[in-house]
Amino acid sequence: MRSVTCVAVMLLVAAGAVAARAQSPPAGTHTTVTDQMLSNAAADAKNWLSYGKDYGNTRYTRSKKITSQNVGALVPRWVYQTGGPIGSFETTPLVVDGVMYLTTPFNHAIALDARTGKQIWRYEHKQGATPIICCGPNNRGLAVAYGRVYMATLDAHLVALDQKTGKVAWDVQVDDPTAGYSLTIAPLAYKGMLIVGNSGAEYGVRGFVDAYSATDGKRVWRFWTIPDTGWEGKWSPTTPEGEKLNRDLDKEKADFAKYKDAWQRGGGSTWMTPAVDPATDTVFIMVGNPSPDLDGAIRPGDNLYTESMVALDIKTGKYKWHYQYVPHDVWDLDAVSPAVLFETMADGKRVKAVGHAGKTGWFYIHDRATGKLIRKSQAFVPQENMFAQPTATGVRMLPGANGGSEWSPVAYSPDTRMVYVLGLHQPMNYITHSTPFDRGKLWLGSAFVAIPTEAQWGTFTAIDVNTGKIGWQKKLPDPLIGGALATAGGVVFTGGDGTGTFYAFDAKTGKELWRFQCGAGVNAAPISFEVDGEQFVAVAAGGNFQLRFPYGDSVFVFGLPKRR
Repeated sequence: MRSVTCVAVMLLVAAGAVAARAQSPPAGTHTTVTDQMLSNAAADAKNWLSYGKDYGNTRYTRSKKITSQNVGALVPRWVYQTGGPIGSFETTPLVVDGVMYLTTPFNHAIALDARTGKQIWRYEHKQGATPIICCGPNNRGLAVAYGRVYMATLDAHLVALDQKTGKVAWDVQVDDPTAGYSLTIAPLAYKGMLIVGNSGAEYGVRGFVDAYSATDGKRVWRFWTIPDTGWEGKWSPTTPEGEKLNRDLDKEKADFAKYKDAWQRGGGSTWMTPAVDPATDTVFIMVGNPSPDLDGAIRPGDNLYTESMVALDIKTGKYKWHYQYVPHDVWDLDAVSPAVLFETMADGKRVKAVGHAGKTGWFYIHDRATGKLIRKSQAFVPQENMFAQPTATGVRMLPGANGGSEWSPVAYSPDTRMVYVLGLHQPMNYITHSTPFDRGKLWLGSAFVAIPTEAQWGTFTAIDVNTGKIGWQKKLPDPLIGGALATAGGVVFTGGDGTGTFYAFDAKTGKELWRFQCGAGVNAAPISFEVDGEQFVAVAAGGNFQLRFPYGDSVFVFGLPKRR
């Protein structure tokens, strides 16, 4: 294993990149991304065209110029420093034929020459209202398609920019930011539409997923993640797999009429970019926590479709099926890590499946057509006192409110048949205290607090999708938030902790092959792309608000040493 330090290299390369921004922009070829290109993205080793690489959200590249044998030689080939604004830096860059597109906190969008890091254009979104946000000024990236670049914003706008110039083509307001609505999701482009979901469940909003016309920004359909009828569900005493939830169902049913309008403030954010099965035009969304987050007394029932995977017809937004992992959640165990598509074995047959890394600490695998649970993995983080009801004096439970797996996207390798999952170990106490709703104000309804006497750490885990068993696991110094990248070269990359370290592991064995110190939290998901026949790996290093990991403003691009 080779360890590389960033200090001297970063100063030299970053200085060049910063200086380059004052020079004339490079010519750059802005290739128009078509539906056909997006449909074939999984086979395209050259480009990274959408948040999850392809419609399956696999984060797997077929490029294999960087291998488990030579990855130890990786060096920074260039570093771009955004110059701010500073905050949680969680972007996944996109690369289209040698041009990189990325975002910063507070919704700046930037185009760079992917060969050199020279800036081509920059757009700075002017917030129409002071954003009401719970978890940092996050933006997780862009969609690029049809000659435009699309960005969702903290003040609940969807903006289309000209791909060549960064100038605004159209700008639509998705919902009311003064009520707590915001957008942190990277949009998904599909057959002339853009799919986005809202954030803001911590403020008593009603969640949704929208489709917009990529041409003019007109809304095509809306699916409410909180239904106006039936949100009480089936009054489930257990999870679907049988874990007891310790609910007082008699009291909930008696109170239901008193709180019959609770769905209007029901939460249900869709934080992350969904997966799509083009063969069936099905989009798979992950829906987060109910509202108020931790106080279930004033929202009796199962609180559909919170903490669920939901399958929709992407053409119409019509419901197909759902699977609710934690009915009536009072522990903030959001279903938030993006859905990922792959095939798995079930009853001796190969089945098209969709998976999700839960805050609960399990990886779930479903039949893509019906939602039926095929299997649940071994736990990838410690679990103790699961689903104990919070009390006024506090109840300790593992996983804590950050997971399990947080929003971090997994990677899936068809070579190893494994998913690579970032995990958090954070023992927490859950303490109840009821809080009245106040529009635009944080509305958790209780509290979760870390236990200062107990250690926190992270897990990076390879899980076999055919068995649900852990293939290998690495314990890392801090809880992990970021993302994974798997490659045909037999390497899997991740950051995620607060040490500023970016890691490469052998995809089959978990052996650490390389690490690099980036100087700030690597709390974004890495990508791979090719330019001029060379493979590169890129990642943003700029920290995380949620875990208070060190801030920065750098995008690192790594490659093998350039031949002289």
